[in-house]
Amino acid sequence: MTVADDSSRFKSLMRRWTSRRVLGWLAVAFSTLVASVWAFWGIIENFHEGWFHGSLLSNLGLMFIQYLSPVIIFVSLTLLAIAFPRIGGVAHVLAGLLLFLLLFDLKDTVAMLFVIVPMLILGMLYWYGRPQPRRAAYLVAAGLPTLTLVICGIEPVMRIAGRVDDGNLQARLVEGNGVRLMWAAEGVGWPRDGMTWQEAVSRCQHLAEDGRTLAESPQNVWRLPTVEEAVRSMARHGINSGGNWDGQVKTASYRVRPDKESPLWNVHSQVIYWWTATEIDDERAYIIVYDGKVWPRRKRFAPAYLAYRCVKPVEGPPVAH
Repeated sequence: MTVADDSSRFKSLMRRWTSRRVLGWLAVAFSTLVASVWAFWGIIENFHEGWFHGSLLSNLGLMFIQYLSPVIIFVSLTLLAIAFPRIGGVAHVLAGLLLFLLLFDLKDTVAMLFVIVPMLILGMLYWYGRPQPRRAAYLVAAGLPTLTLVICGIEPVMRIAGRVDDGNLQARLVEGNGVRLMWAAEGVGWPRDGMTWQEAVSRCQHLAEDGRTLAESPQNVWRLPTVEEAVRSMARHGINSGGNWDGQVKTASYRVRPDKESPLWNVHSQVIYWWTATEIDDERAYIIVYDGKVWPRRKRFAPAYLAYRCVKPVEGPPVAH
């Protein structure tokens, strides 16, 4: 064998080693990106629609099982693939196929884009790739998603820790910002279960004067709040948020961002959206989020976290502040 042959073989091995290294780091970069996206989504959604139980253990369980499980699974598979590329590659493919079988009927576009397709691509990349040095790969794969969780979780943790909850779920007079309304007590006038807009309108119409029972015929004492009334009633730490609804551009603005607090919201309910009486057309109406945002939704939309709270006007001039 000549020196030229040895040199050619060496160059071939170097190219192969470089290619496998590039593919390995491409896989790590892709894994880290997807895991970081899931970390961002999970921690934000956990403190937006989750974290409503009275028990810390229940809240933590919900957080890790429902909201952070995708990032935990993704990071775990990445670390496995860095340590054992062939095993990790197969694990990614099997996980992708399993999720495809579980989610195919749901036609979940988000799951397809952010879980299933990346799993299949990553399985092939890890099978051939070898990220070097591995210690750096471990640090990137685990460190960046964790950093995303911490950074994105700081604000919602501080906000939730400072929430006002007086525990009073009775009918409440809420006035200020030009609105004076009695908001129904927890029960049929303020449920913890989601329902359609038509059901919400009907229940408020049938709600008896006491606000606790449903009459057989419409009483027309209670009703849904209009979107403007709801926006103007939002508060933070017991102080009106100074909300204003611009009907021209269909946007709500606030001096202070409202939150899921007493007296309007129940911090221990999964409900984070309410129907309003304001219709857009025959198919859609506005909902309001506890943080003051207003969105159009189809009237037949009825997830568990979208309910209502009936109101009735109270005699007396509405106060400005």
